[in-house]
Amino acid sequence: MTLRGASHPAWRLSELLSPHVSVPAEWDREITGLCLDSRRAQPGEVFFALAGHDHHGLTHAAEAIRQGVAAVVWEPLKGVSAPHLGDDVPFIQAPDLRRYLGQVAARFHGHPSRSMKVVGVTGTDGKTSVSQILAAALDSESAPCGVVGTLGCGRWGALRDPGLTTPDPVTLHRWLAELSAQGIRQVVMEVSSHALAQHRVAGVDFDLAILTNLGHDHLDYHVTAAAYGEAKARLFEWPGLKTAVLNLDDPFGQMLVGRIEGHVPILGYGLRPDPAGRDHLQASDLHLGPEGVRCRVHTPWGDGELETRLLGRFNVLNLLAALGALLTLDVTLSDALERLSRSPVIPGRMECFRGSHGPTLVVDYAHTPEALTQALQAARDHCSGHLWCVFGCGGNRDRGKRPLMARAAERYADHVILTSDNPRWEDPLTIIEEVSRGFARPDAVHIEVERDAAIRHAFMQAGSRDMVLVAGKGHETGQVVGSEVRPYSDRDLALALTGGGA
Repeated sequence: MTLRGASHPAWRLSELLSPHVSVPAEWDREITGLCLDSRRAQPGEVFFALAGHDHHGLTHAAEAIRQGVAAVVWEPLKGVSAPHLGDDVPFIQAPDLRRYLGQVAARFHGHPSRSMKVVGVTGTDGKTSVSQILAAALDSESAPCGVVGTLGCGRWGALRDPGLTTPDPVTLHRWLAELSAQGIRQVVMEVSSHALAQHRVAGVDFDLAILTNLGHDHLDYHVTAAAYGEAKARLFEWPGLKTAVLNLDDPFGQMLVGRIEGHVPILGYGLRPDPAGRDHLQASDLHLGPEGVRCRVHTPWGDGELETRLLGRFNVLNLLAALGALLTLDVTLSDALERLSRSPVIPGRMECFRGSHGPTLVVDYAHTPEALTQALQAARDHCSGHLWCVFGCGGNRDRGKRPLMARAAERYADHVILTSDNPRWEDPLTIIEEVSRGFARPDAVHIEVERDAAIRHAFMQAGSRDMVLVAGKGHETGQVVGSEVRPYSDRDLALALTGGGA
């Protein structure tokens, strides 16, 4: 069912597209829904055909028309023309459609984000952890909190439709409208660099933006680190943004301070003192044990103690980011620390599996050099024996990070096992060869192409006091080979190997 803004039972096409496109009177008609996927088109909807990287949405216009759409609005591209599919359905050119499609979708659904407190979380690593930690802390029976991100959309604790970190703008605003209809007035949203570069979050009214970090990733898409950073920076220059919560331990966070200071109120956080002496959130006196972390927290609102079951120093940074958001949303310090102490372990994020015998298995989504480094350092802090690392690199993705992943694994783990991770359309052995170029001692690395066998090998070889970090896939439930998604889960395998202990 497609929801509509409560004040408008129907939209005219001219109303929706104004002021971006002028619709001739003979083409104007009532619109009952918005559609980007021709396979799901419904009678009376408008089908938007965007110019993509690989193909144009017009190639699916005939299917959309067979489904009964009322109009096709298409983005012009050099060398592309609208097909002639009869005179019943108008084809309307919309230059730069991608840039404002989110605003059109927001208008259609009655601008749902305007009635919500919307927190956007961006960064190379930690988006899912911070968004889940914050949503869990905000959610209550009287004030439910919604989530949009990698693990799905919905009220926290009841997510559905996992997929892209940030969905397309038509889907996003439909989801926000559905959350609003459920009485949800606060939403935490993961915002990827792709989403910012492709204008997927256009039309969303963000109140608060959080930066986790900026590392090496997605250069297959953005090409340069500068372009990647610029995509992230857009969120912190968003019209109407009320607060920016920035990681001051990260150089990109420091850069953003200089860039937006005076335009947006800033709350910094980190494990180190701020070089400029600004008042910020800081954790000190960290105690890392097998059951989690305890630390002292210093804030402009006072000091306190924070205990968590989450593992690793990087999760302290994630908790500080969430704490900053809670405090700026007027949660008291004592209440915020108490809520954060109950933070649940997030599926596939430093998730521990322990049995009555054998090593501890830790499943984590780390798939960038920085994330793998942090995950291994965290595991080391909680490991009393040898540290093993099982990892691979995805196919048809940023190839530049492959040797960097190898260096991180070799530097921080005692034993390294290299395997496959979503090879997609690439030969797994070619990926492994490119990763291996980063090892200083490649002969010391065990290679096992089949991921299941690689993890089983590590588990059988490791001692009872050892820890095995299984990195790269985290919560995923499939291995992508070509166009096929084969059922597979690191978490399910870890559960089976440890006898169900988690």
